[in-house]
Amino acid sequence: MESPPRDGQVSAEPTGSNLVSRASKLPDCDPRAFLAGRDAPRTYWTSPYGPEFAGGGTAARVTADGSDRFDAVREAAEELFDGHDFDGPDRARPRLFGGFSFHDDHRPAPPWLGFGAAEFVLPRTQLTRANDETWLTVSARDASPEAVERELSEVSEALALTDDESATDSRRKGPPGVVATNSTTTREEWAEQVAAAVSRIEAGDLRKVVLAQALAVELADDVSVPDALAGLGESYPDCFRFCFEPTTEAAFFGATPERLATLRGRTVETDALAGSVGRGDTPEEDAELEASIENSEKMAHEHGLVVETIRDQLSPVSGEVRVADRRVRKLATIQHLWTPIEADLTDGGHVLSIVEALHPTPAVGGLPPEKALRTIRETETFDRGWYAAPIGWFDAEGDGTFAVGLRSAVTDGSTATLFAGNGIVADSDPDEEYEEVQLKYRPILDELEDD
Repeated sequence: MESPPRDGQVSAEPTGSNLVSRASKLPDCDPRAFLAGRDAPRTYWTSPYGPEFAGGGTAARVTADGSDRFDAVREAAEELFDGHDFDGPDRARPRLFGGFSFHDDHRPAPPWLGFGAAEFVLPRTQLTRANDETWLTVSARDASPEAVERELSEVSEALALTDDESATDSRRKGPPGVVATNSTTTREEWAEQVAAAVSRIEAGDLRKVVLAQALAVELADDVSVPDALAGLGESYPDCFRFCFEPTTEAAFFGATPERLATLRGRTVETDALAGSVGRGDTPEEDAELEASIENSEKMAHEHGLVVETIRDQLSPVSGEVRVADRRVRKLATIQHLWTPIEADLTDGGHVLSIVEALHPTPAVGGLPPEKALRTIRETETFDRGWYAAPIGWFDAEGDGTFAVGLRSAVTDGSTATLFAGNGIVADSDPDEEYEEVQLKYRPILDELEDD
């Protein structure tokens, strides 16, 4: 029996390929069980606005680095999808899943083994849940349609058996437990970093800079990323939840509240999210905290810088930029100032072009962008890797959605490194900023700590 090749690679230099994809409808399948049964690379994505995806294996891989990495990925993907033979509904169409590093000169090194400056995978098997339906898509390069259809049938049958066996025990593995934590930045070092940044702002070199910390966590047991994602889904259903595991050496996952960009046809949707405070223990306390960020001049200034910059970045490619009213977005442990923004492209485009224009937003970088990035490099003592960078998916038409990789961690199983940061402006208080950073670790720490 003919079998499709088991791996495919597309570099930043387009090589051409004959991509074949077939899809079939399934009874509902638990993405957690699906992921647990896949080999790396593994991918997961869901958002409050659209479908849920899980992927395993490799039909094709697209990589790039350097300052032209966004264009290189787009061009390689266009070559990959050229002449694509796909038989299935639009919702089950294959997507490339992956992301970019925060800095364009990033090189893979612990804890970011396997994570280059740009890494995307078109999964060998892709599970799609949308509109109360579940679809399985199998893709392969340089394979006959008949061979792909046979593999689709085989995988569908195997999933049905796996789902039947696990139906009687849907319990998740408990949290691994935390043995020890070690921050890259002490409170005293943080105070010095914030003071130095404020001095640059007062001198006129900067308007804002986002400084971050990393928290190394030693675990009592190996973490199950599929289980952690399921837990994050229960606590943060209104967030973008993601996982990218390019090899068996490390996985990056999280639940981020911040969308970077969605492109559907010619319509761009994005969010300005800056300014935050915790949740109260009572409705009255929660309302007081909400009022405190709504009335804070410091947070209004910080948020306004983000809105202003996103508008300026979208204006050259769109005929109209629509900025909604500012509001407060409440999550389980934190609440943010939030402004939804939309724009209509004057011409057809690709979501990667929008992502490139917006990254890094002032919410994760600063203003002016070049000076803020230089300050981050000179100040932070750890590698951001993919933290605070674009992560998401796109399809053959160039439509897609990317979020900002916040409230996140990279793990090798027995250890995890968590990341969090805060925007520094002229009147930032080091102690308040430090406490806010610790609050942003909570979504991931809560999934790691044993009750």
